[in-house]
Parts: sequence; structure tokens; C-alpha cells
Amino acid sequence: MLGRGFEPVLSAARAGGDWAWARLYDDLAPVVLGYLHARGAAEPEDLLGEVFLQVVRDLASFNGDERAFRSWVFAITHHRLLDEARHRARRPVEPLAPEDLGKAMGLGDAEQDALARIGAHGVLDLIGRLSPDQEGALLLRIVADLSVEDIARAMGKRPGAVKALLRRALANLRKEMLKGGVSR
Repeated sequence: MLGRGFEPVLSAARAGGDWAWARLYDDLAPVVLGYLHARGAAEPEDLLGEVFLQVVRDLASFNGDERAFRSWVFAITHHRLLDEARHRARRPVEPLAPEDLGKAMGLGDAEQDALARIGAHGVLDLIGRLSPDQEGALLLRIVADLSVEDIARAMGKRPGAVKALLRRALANLRKEMLKGGVSR
């Protein structure tokens, strides 16, 4: 987060300052990309680019502080994910079997191998068992570090509904972990 430096950076970005756009991007892109990966975006890097293109196009209409800006960016991200899901539903792609993929590429996936070693893959699988709304709310809370109110704005829900989603998500995760659903 940029803190006190947010307002000058935002003003400079509105004026077209490349350095300001770089600061905004560097601050938010890793968190947005992590959220997109965790939500199972088919092409997270492409979607990240679309999110920031929308931010550039609509920045003049944004009003608020840094927390509101982060919430606004994640609202755009959430809507881009919904658009992608609708697009994938209309035009499904037959994925290649993992064993065939390894043969075709000749190399393993270093990121997946690293995640598997530290157990994060098991946690992502566990989170993936939640309903889409529970998963989204939980990831926005944990990965994006948004408040309940910011999550509500991003998802187009009431804060009480977000609190209920988070409670149910945590209860479901707890239940799955007690069943042994996470590798350590």
C-alpha cells in the first residue's frame, strides 16, 4: 500500500505520469494476479492486463481514498472473472490430460512443483471446494486484504451477506481440514 503517497501518485497517474502508473501497477498487480490464480482464471496474466486496461480507461471516474481504490480495482477484477467464466461456458475447451501435457512439453511446471512441495497446492484445492461466492470472498479478504465493506462493493453484495459468506467459508474449511483434506 502506498499510504500517504497515494494521492500524489493518483493525481500523477490521472495526468498521464508513467512513473505513477508503474507505482500503482507494482502495488496492486501481484495481489490481483494472486487472486486471479487462486480463483482459477484460465489466463490470469491476460486477465490482469484487461483489469488494468479498464483501470486506465475509467480512472477519471474514480473518487476515493486508497482503500476505495483497491476495492474498485477488485470490483473490476471480479467482473472480469465473471466475464471470463461466461465466455468459457459458451466456448468450452477440452483440456489435455496432465500425463499427456508433461510428455508434450518435456518439462515439469516449476511453479506447480514448488507449490506441491510447500503444501499450498493442497490448500488451494481445499479452497476450491468452497462455493464460488465463498471462495471469492475469502480470497478477497486474505489475498487482497480487503475489508468486509470493500469486499461487498467488489462483489456487489451487502456487508452482512459477505460476513455470512466468510463465516460459512471458514466453517467449511475447518470441517474439510478435520477430515484430513489438507496435506502438511
